[in-house]
Amino acid sequence: MTLRTMLKLYYNTAPNPMKVALLLEELGTPYEAIPVDTRKGEQHSASFMRLNPNAKVPVIDDEGRVVFDSNAILLYLADRAGRFVPTDLASRERGEMLSWLMFVASGIGPYSGQAVHFRNMAPEPKEYALNRYDFEAHRHWKILDDRLATQPYLVGNQYSIVDMAFWGWARLVPFVLGIDNPWGQYPQVKRLLDEITARPAAQRVEKLRTAHAFKTELDEEARRNMFPQNERLKKA
Repeated sequence: MTLRTMLKLYYNTAPNPMKVALLLEELGTPYEAIPVDTRKGEQHSASFMRLNPNAKVPVIDDEGRVVFDSNAILLYLADRAGRFVPTDLASRERGEMLSWLMFVASGIGPYSGQAVHFRNMAPEPKEYALNRYDFEAHRHWKILDDRLATQPYLVGNQYSIVDMAFWGWARLVPFVLGIDNPWGQYPQVKRLLDEITARPAAQRVEKLRTAHAFKTELDEEARRNMFPQNERLKKA
């Protein structure tokens, strides 16, 4: 009899690893959470880059089946379990799910992340870049808010991996947009955020967030590890 090894989740507390942790908790899948401290540069280690040459978390190792990129992991895990995802590959619901999952992957995540970067971390001058990414972040969150005004979840009436992908970023909307209380503009985003955050699985993810003491200082070491592109500026 071959013993099944526990799935490994390589993570930090950023939005993308947390949405994968949420799905694992919703599924009740046993997993080993392995912290990767990106401010210390652990994502650039040779051992980690054998898992993900893109040097980013999250990554899962499911008995040697390695999957990276958070939304790819969500789809892999949900398909494997046959839960939180339409299973009929030819159905209208499956196409709708894929469209909105990729909307989060290609729109919500990148524009929200860049808005945070240019608002809080980029050197001056940054007015043009911040204006672009702040505008696009608002535009994408408005699309989701409008959709949620007509239905309870992002894909119809069923809680799905699209909502979990949403949750990872929605928790940070005030920080993303640089507004103390953005919920007057995005009340439906807040509604779904609160509903998911109240779920027992999300409460267990919150415990995971505090289970490891990640480096918090944004010092020279952290900037070098997180923004290696800046080294080129020093040589210019």
